[in-house]
Amino acid sequence: MRKVAAIIFFLFIATIGFAQKTVQFTDSIRRVYNIPEINYAVIDSKSTLEIAALGHHSINLSDTATLNDRFHIGSNTKAMTAFIIAKYVEKRKLKWTTKFFDLFPEWKTKSKPEYAAITLQKLLSHQAGIQPFQGEDDPEIPDFKGTNPEKRKQFGKFVLTLEPVKLDEQNLFIYSNAGYTLATLMLEKVTGKSWEQLVEKVFNQDLKLNVKLSWPENQKQKDTWGHTFENGKLIPVPSTVDDHLDYTEPAGNVNIKLKDYIKFIQLNLKGLQGDNNYLKADTYKFIHKGIENYSMGWFNIYENGKELSVHSGTGAFTYFTIVQIDRLKNIAYIIFTNSFNDETQLGVRLLMRKLKENYGS
Repeated sequence: MRKVAAIIFFLFIATIGFAQKTVQFTDSIRRVYNIPEINYAVIDSKSTLEIAALGHHSINLSDTATLNDRFHIGSNTKAMTAFIIAKYVEKRKLKWTTKFFDLFPEWKTKSKPEYAAITLQKLLSHQAGIQPFQGEDDPEIPDFKGTNPEKRKQFGKFVLTLEPVKLDEQNLFIYSNAGYTLATLMLEKVTGKSWEQLVEKVFNQDLKLNVKLSWPENQKQKDTWGHTFENGKLIPVPSTVDDHLDYTEPAGNVNIKLKDYIKFIQLNLKGLQGDNNYLKADTYKFIHKGIENYSMGWFNIYENGKELSVHSGTGAFTYFTIVQIDRLKNIAYIIFTNSFNDETQLGVRLLMRKLKENYGS
């Protein structure tokens, strides 16, 4: 009995030393690549193997990062929107094969005929040919009025009047924020609830994850500031700045604490291992690997004998977050930062490589 206890104690001490070295490496990355704050974690379906918070809320502040800090996760929101939709597919409010114009027949006459057969599945896997709307070279958007759900409808009608982008052998999918708006319109139609209400219902009421919309609050209370990059310098962004994401919120506009995001990823890990939890195991498998290349809110990657679900988000080019799920090893790597530029991306790639090397992925 004493021998077993001694072995457990030794492993515990070794794990602490291992994690401390990773923290030191991470902080050196943070300093060299001028990243104000990094939160990161390595997890499996049942436990957190390693977690840390390093740095400061802003380059202009001397406060200390904590695991209670919130981060805008940008396009990692897509997996959460697909997760909500999957719940209502399970409830038979929708099918993955439901056609958009079966729910909005009155929109069909003013829409481009190439969109006639687009389905929920095609929208979520970026195979519907919808214009990207990623902030670069976007068509000019009219000044829509009303609530966010009302503006999403106006935006959706507008998007469907635009020329579709063409899929081919080089472009098997076209990544589109606007496609997620259209998928959300389908969800809102069959539930009678707004996306905002469904985020509250699924993530906050049902799963207790404390998800919030838009920027972390950094004016009325201490929290992270995102940082833009202008003239070679990081510029802190106050939470009062308009993020201009009204029309594409379901594609990328929530903020969350790392500890709560871990719980969301662990639900996915458990589901991929065959566990029925908030969603059925078969649903998780379809979300992550039902469609080649890009499935439902996740890049679906097969390389070098590995199976990965991967996504990143830029938080309107002010935060950078990334998650990689190793589906075969039942392990996930999560990195949250509050800046976005080439340096941040390089630092995050180096940290991700280090974490994966440490855990054999």
